[in-house]
Amino acid sequence: MQEIIVEEQKEERIDIYLSKKLDISRSKIQKLIKNAQILVNDQKVSASYKVAENDLIKINDNLEFTITVEKENIPLDIVYEDDYLMIINKKSGIVTHPAAGNYHHTLVNGLLYHLNIEKTNNIRVGIVHRLDKDTSGLMVVAKTDEVLEKLSKLIKDRKVKRHYLAIVDGVLESSSATIDAPIGRDIKNREKMAVTDINSKSAITHVKVLKRFKNKTLVECVLETGRTHQIRVHMAYIKHPVVNDPLYNNKNATSFGQMLHSKSIEFIHPITGEKLYFEKEPPKEFQDYLNKLN
Repeated sequence: MQEIIVEEQKEERIDIYLSKKLDISRSKIQKLIKNAQILVNDQKVSASYKVAENDLIKINDNLEFTITVEKENIPLDIVYEDDYLMIINKKSGIVTHPAAGNYHHTLVNGLLYHLNIEKTNNIRVGIVHRLDKDTSGLMVVAKTDEVLEKLSKLIKDRKVKRHYLAIVDGVLESSSATIDAPIGRDIKNREKMAVTDINSKSAITHVKVLKRFKNKTLVECVLETGRTHQIRVHMAYIKHPVVNDPLYNNKNATSFGQMLHSKSIEFIHPITGEKLYFEKEPPKEFQDYLNKLN
């Protein structure tokens, strides 16, 4: 299932919009719409429907089209690499993998260059788990399909330990907390996720206070599950949104994005059986903000 969120106020017919967005003939789009293979906000529409900002368009898997992702010389901060996998320290501002209409300047484009792969139709080459565009830090990348499958299972079985650092608004009174609240698409804003009982999945985040400031708190978050925007949604849910978060915090955000960093990752190597643990300090912008608070 392909999903597209309309990010701007287009007021354009959906058949025209998708034809340009996906580089597919308008007649094919119209046929899919007629056969209810394309839904908008989970509702059937006609080809003349005009898309609006935040519309969620779902396209059935029967849609056949080719996406070509090409290699780009994008510098990668590689913390560890062997024949099977890589650990990468992703910079804030880098999109993890291509999506409809955006097939360039992503982490995957950089991976293709590093692995000397000219182009591919697989938009998630080796990506086991993604980090949001403006979240920095460690993530694991598989170099073979076998390793990708094994690492995905480790994450599903909750055998990959991921620790995050976040600076949040307000002062948390408790030294630790567990947020157990299901997450699904926000019905009012399709760009966002929310704590909801509607079409949601279980989400559990463990929070530990590392340092309190006058009106901010530095916390460590450990994920039991890996839902989209999980930490950002859960912290906003308990009224302590991540600082500088442009989506879940009402205050003005700078171009750097949310103060959220994937600090460490630990797991058993799926091929060698070796215990792997890596840790990386937050980027300069994160550190500078902390220094100001101090």
